[in-house]
Amino acid sequence: MLEIASAEGIHLFDYSEKKYIDLISGIGVSSVGHRHPKIVAAIKDQVDKHLHVMVYGEYVQSPQVKLAEALCSTLPENLNSVYLLNSGSEAVEGALKLAKRYTGRREIISCINAYHGSSHGALSVTGNEELKRNFRPLLPEVRHVNFGDVKDLKFISDQTAAFIIETVQGEAGVRTANSAYFKAAREKCNQTGTLLILDEIQCGFGRTGKFWAFDHYDITPDILLSAKGMGGGMPISCFISDKKITSVLMNDPVLGHISTFGGHPVSAAAALATIQVISESNLIEQVQEKEKLFLELLKHPKIKKIRSQGLMMAVQFESYEILKPIIDRGIELGVVTDWFLFENASMRIAPPLTISEEEIQYCCELILKAIG
Repeated sequence: MLEIASAEGIHLFDYSEKKYIDLISGIGVSSVGHRHPKIVAAIKDQVDKHLHVMVYGEYVQSPQVKLAEALCSTLPENLNSVYLLNSGSEAVEGALKLAKRYTGRREIISCINAYHGSSHGALSVTGNEELKRNFRPLLPEVRHVNFGDVKDLKFISDQTAAFIIETVQGEAGVRTANSAYFKAAREKCNQTGTLLILDEIQCGFGRTGKFWAFDHYDITPDILLSAKGMGGGMPISCFISDKKITSVLMNDPVLGHISTFGGHPVSAAAALATIQVISESNLIEQVQEKEKLFLELLKHPKIKKIRSQGLMMAVQFESYEILKPIIDRGIELGVVTDWFLFENASMRIAPPLTISEEEIQYCCELILKAIG
């Protein structure tokens, strides 16, 4: 158990001043490193202006407006309406409500081994029974299908409000699907009037080598979810859709979705600074080369395979019993990794996008030493 005294860049420091390399970024949160100076400056600047005021439209708050504009500038034209919230689970909850309200339907389809959060609705569409069996009954009319299996798209029908899917499955151990699958899912949703929700809470904001992971597949969702790396270390999330869809939350009832702290001005300022850092420093353009370097260096007989999409990686071992001592030994050596909720034989690697090639080489040396 580490007690962290401070953090800077890719490093964590304990109270004895021992330095650790953070190879998981707080589970994808610190995507531009810990305490990036531009993000810290944006936070301090906003703190000197105001904190929470009012969220239901009575006051225009420039941090929220500027953030929404910046987000939409990265997206296709139909994703033009941003609803800011505090966490990934909240973004999922809002998206599910929006899909039901807009379509007038109740059925939701999600994927086996998907992870969408721990609140009631988000847990309902999470596709792992062990995680949720003790909290039933959950939402009715939720069906789970196999991720990446075109045949299972037949279950999407004119009774389905939404198909919610991670563009890259995170807690299943970095599972990807091909472009043909995503295009087939998009087409099936078009045919049935179903809203396609892409959960990019873990894989968005440059993690995969594109700003949004769906950019790899030449499709566009009806609703997009973001959180984690969005805030540069501050809590913030959102769901994004078309104004013609989100407008249904404005009546019957008025304020169809409410969040007191959603889009908190300090978090919004940090998120705007995060977008600026990512776009100005060419971090996304460097992701694939850094991914390639990890793949080249992490070779060992105990490593069975590596699944990756950019700097979102799962290093597969034979079992959890083999992996866990390696993770523990790695921490002793000064490198922090983890496993996945639904894949405990795989090592999670998701470093800050700011990690250098020299730092990657050093990390891999430590991991191989831990394996040995």
